[in-house]
Amino acid sequence: MDYGNSLRQAVASPRTTPLIGIYDMYSASIAAQHYNGFFVSGFGFAASHYGLPDIGFIAWPDMVAFVERLRLAFPQHHLLVDIDDGYVDPEVACHVVQRLERAGASGVILEDQKRPRRCGHADGKLILPLEEYLEKLDMVLRSREELLVVARTDATEEGEIIRRAEALAQTDADVVLVDGVRSVEWIRKIRSIVGDKPLLFNQIAGGKSPRLSLSELSELGVDVAIYSTPCLFAAHGAIDGALADLKMADGRLPETSETGAVGVKGSTELLEKNISRHHKFRPSVSV
Repeated sequence: MDYGNSLRQAVASPRTTPLIGIYDMYSASIAAQHYNGFFVSGFGFAASHYGLPDIGFIAWPDMVAFVERLRLAFPQHHLLVDIDDGYVDPEVACHVVQRLERAGASGVILEDQKRPRRCGHADGKLILPLEEYLEKLDMVLRSREELLVVARTDATEEGEIIRRAEALAQTDADVVLVDGVRSVEWIRKIRSIVGDKPLLFNQIAGGKSPRLSLSELSELGVDVAIYSTPCLFAAHGAIDGALADLKMADGRLPETSETGAVGVKGSTELLEKNISRHHKFRPSVSV
């Protein structure tokens, strides 16, 4: 199946396409009940796979293996994958992109940060010289077949944001992302700068960007919205609350039949849907 072009069709739709950040197979299993597109968030993967912040700990073989598991369980979902800076080296970036495309990824996001890297909504980000990033991006674009590629800049100074957004819009990248946009006015400005090139907006709870609905983003001309951490942060709060309740109850578990809480039956039924032999065919992803 041509996953890259399926995502392109979704990006080209009139409304903003949402992609939900997932951090493991269980969160993806729940998200799949509500949305048909995933964002494989570096923030969430670093937290769940390593228990570490998103500052460059991810090893590319771990990310490729995760995407392989996702694709087998979710053959119809869009999978946009965060590959950070391409794991530093341009040759590694190209290799990873080819591996991910063969694994069934729909697209990747390649940023212009240099090490030590940071979450896109954190302070202290450092960026590569523009020419160096454009060279890496060009190598990645020439390495893919149909994979969708998002060119991302983490520039924070206004003049540099404009310069880089203009440069990225002139490349063969499919979509442009300026991460950490701080206002609606700047979304409008970036939209005008990139012209006809599709635009992606990253929303993260507690981040630097304004909280906007999909309807508002559509009106602003945003083509794709990634939600990096809703599952991760919801799990954080739910787990903390459940264990506090368990402690207060002296270790007595809640009665699921009375409270409607998830129990072994509901969890097993959810996970059984992911068994690959149940997927008799791979139809086109709905847009």
